[in-house]
Amino acid sequence: MTAIADRPLTAGAQPGPAIRHAAVRARDHLLSLQDPAGWWKGELATNVTMDAEDLLLREFLGIRTPEQSEAAARWIRSQQREDGTWAAFHGGPPELSTTVEAYVALKLCGDPADAPHMKLAVGWVQANGGVERARVFTRIWLALFGLWDWERLPVMPPELIFLPPSVPLNIYDWGCWARQTVVPLTVVAHFRPVRPIAIGIDELRTGAGDPPLEPALSTAGFFQRADMVLHRYERHRVKSLRNAALRRAAAWIVARQEADGGWGGIQPPWVYSIMALHLMGYQLDHPVIRAGLDGLEGFLVHEDSPDGPVRRLEACQSPVWDTALAMVALTDAGVPGDHPAIVKAADWLLAEEITVKGDWAVRRPDLAPGGWAFEFANDGYPDTDDTAEVVIALRRAAAGATAERFAALRGAIDRGVRWMAGMQSKDGGWAAFDADNTRYLINDLPFCDFGAVIDPPSADVTAHIVEAMALDGRADDPRALRGVRWLLEHQEKDGSWFGRWGANHVYGTGAAVPALVEIGVARDHPAIRRAAAWLIDRQNPDGGWGEDLRSYVDPAWIGRGESTASQTAWALLALLAAQEPGEHARSVAVREAADRGASYLAATQRADGTWDEDLFTGTGFPGDFYINYHLYRLVFPLTALGRYLADRLVESP
Repeated sequence: MTAIADRPLTAGAQPGPAIRHAAVRARDHLLSLQDPAGWWKGELATNVTMDAEDLLLREFLGIRTPEQSEAAARWIRSQQREDGTWAAFHGGPPELSTTVEAYVALKLCGDPADAPHMKLAVGWVQANGGVERARVFTRIWLALFGLWDWERLPVMPPELIFLPPSVPLNIYDWGCWARQTVVPLTVVAHFRPVRPIAIGIDELRTGAGDPPLEPALSTAGFFQRADMVLHRYERHRVKSLRNAALRRAAAWIVARQEADGGWGGIQPPWVYSIMALHLMGYQLDHPVIRAGLDGLEGFLVHEDSPDGPVRRLEACQSPVWDTALAMVALTDAGVPGDHPAIVKAADWLLAEEITVKGDWAVRRPDLAPGGWAFEFANDGYPDTDDTAEVVIALRRAAAGATAERFAALRGAIDRGVRWMAGMQSKDGGWAAFDADNTRYLINDLPFCDFGAVIDPPSADVTAHIVEAMALDGRADDPRALRGVRWLLEHQEKDGSWFGRWGANHVYGTGAAVPALVEIGVARDHPAIRRAAAWLIDRQNPDGGWGEDLRSYVDPAWIGRGESTASQTAWALLALLAAQEPGEHARSVAVREAADRGASYLAATQRADGTWDEDLFTGTGFPGDFYINYHLYRLVFPLTALGRYLADRLVESP
C-alpha cells in the first residue's frame, strides 16, 4: 500500500502536509475501529425518549430494577438543559413530548416533584400547553399507567390487518417502520391496559380540552370525525371479528421477529411488539418475549460518569451501513481492495446478504430477493440505500481478487443491483424500503402526529442508487436514466436537493451531484452549476458547512448552521465532483471553496484522527426524530479528503 503521506505532489498542486496528514490519521484511526469479525459500527445517539420508554416498558412488564433505574435516570438528568427541558437533538429547541417523557421517567425513578430540576420542567411544560398537547404516542405511554384516559386517544382498530393491499389504509400503505409499529399498537389499544403506578402527573396538566376539529371537508377533519365513529364501534364491536383480528395481528408480529429478538431493528416496533404479545398471553419466559428482551440488552450503551454508571438505549444500530461506508472511505484514502481489513469486511458483508423475501414483495411479488439491511439482523426489511452503498463497497473489494473470490463478489453485486433496481417507484425515484409507498392521506390520520409514516422516493436514496448503477457500468440502464430524470426534476429552486435521511439539503446535494456527474451529466450542466453555487454561498467563514436540523421545519435554516465534519465532507464531495477544467471564474470559485473545506477538516481534526461532532446530522423522521451517527464524523471526512488528495495530485502545474 502506498501511504497517502508518502505520495509525491505534482508541481503546482494545492494540498499541504496538514491535509495529507489528516487523511493518514483518519485512515489509521478508522482501521483501528474494525471489529475482529470484519464490521464497523458507531453508536447511534438519539434523545432521552428512548431511555424513558425503556424504563416505562420495564415498569409495564414488572421487571424494572433499581440498578437500571438509577443508571438511566443519571443519563436522562445529564441531558436536561438549564431551562429544565429536553430537546429532540443536541442544540435544538425544547421539545414538549420529550420533556414530558423524561419528567415522568425521572419521577418514576424517585426524583421528587419539588426538586429544582423537576420544577423547572413542570414550569416549561405548563407554559407550553401541558401534557394535553403532547403527541399521541407520549399519551399512549401515559395511558398504560392510568395517567391518561384511553378514551381521549384515537382508535387504532386491529381489524386494519384484514384490509387487502389494494384497499387504502391497509398496513402496507405505511412505511415499514410505521407498519411494524402500528400493528402491535392496535393490539395494545384493544386491551387498553392500565397498570397503576405510585406517581401522578397532575402538575403537568393545564386542564385544556382537545384542540378544535379541522374543517369537515378537509382530509384531517374527515378522519377526526371517522375516529368518533370508531370510538362508538369500540363499544359495540363484533367480538368474533375482533378476536380474529387479534390472532392475525399476533401471528403477523411473531412472523416478523428477527434473529436478534427484535422487530425491524429499531426501538418503536420492538417495544410495542413485546407489549402486544404479552397482552395476548405470552408470558415473560416465552421464547419470543425472552428473545425480545434479551435482544434489547444489546442496544444498551453503558458508561461511567462522575455521578456513577449511566445507561442509554440506541434506537437502532447500523453495522452494514457503517461497514460499507468505512470500506469506501478507506479505499478512497488509498487502501487497496486486497488489504486484509477490506477483505474481512467484504466477507462479512457477503454473509449479510438477504436471500429471502420480506414485506417489500407485496408491491414487487415477482422480484427476486437480494440486497442488504441496515442492522445486524433485519432480513425482513432490506433497504435500497444500504444496498447501493454495499454494491459500491464490494466493487472496491473486487479489485485484485482471485477468480473464485471475484465470482462470489460479482454474484452478490449482481443480485443486489437487480433487487435494488427492481424497487424503483413508478415516478422513477427510489425510496428506502418499499416501492410506491406514497399514500399521503395516511399522514392525516389522528394518531399520526409523530414522524414520517410513509416511504416516498427521496433525492439522497435515488442518488446513491444512480451512482451505484453508474459505477457498476450500468449508466445506460433505462432505470438509471429514469432516476437521473427524477433527480433533475426534484432539484430545489435554490439549486440544492432535499435530504431525507441526512441533514438536510447539504446531505441531499452531497449525494446528488456526485451521482449525476458519475452517470455522465456534464459538469457545466445548469443543475450542477446551480448546486455548486448554492454550496459556495452556504460555506461558513471557517471554511466548513453545517445545516441545523430545524431546516426541516423552518426554511431559514436551509444550508445554515454551525460547521460539522460530516456536513463539510458532504459539501466537499459535491464540489469535487462539480469541478470544471480551466481557470475561469466559476472553476476557480469551486476549487477555492473545496480547498477551504479540506483545510477546515485538517484544522479541526483531533489528535487521534477523528473529529468532534456533538451536533446531529442524521435523520430518522424529518421534523421529529434525529440521529447522531458517531462514525459519520470519521468516514465521510476520510472519503472527502481521500478524493480531494486524489484530485489535486493529478493536477497539472
